[in-house]
Amino acid sequence: MSSVSLGFCLGMVAPFYNLVFVLIVIALFIKLFSLPNKKVYILPWKLLFCAIIFYIIEEALTVLAILFNFTIPRIVAPLLEMAIISLFIYMVLLQKEYVSKLK
Repeated sequence: MSSVSLGFCLGMVAPFYNLVFVLIVIALFIKLFSLPNKKVYILPWKLLFCAIIFYIIEEALTVLAILFNFTIPRIVAPLLEMAIISLFIYMVLLQKEYVSKLK
């Protein structure tokens, strides 16, 4: 019998669980975007949704790499993560500007 570490096992199944949780989040976003009240400042939420789409792409590539045993170029993950971080920063700055205009 071979001993498999817990970290290795979690590394194999975590991307699958992450995709399931993201499906729940997408359902919540669809519900948010379909609300009839359009007086809510929704642009930061749209940017967050775009960041989640980038996260889905990253996780899908990871799952496909695990399932079909191929390698993803090393530059792909950092580029996607940089896009996610940039969207988060821009989202926070937009929200800060919006709140300062309300005062």
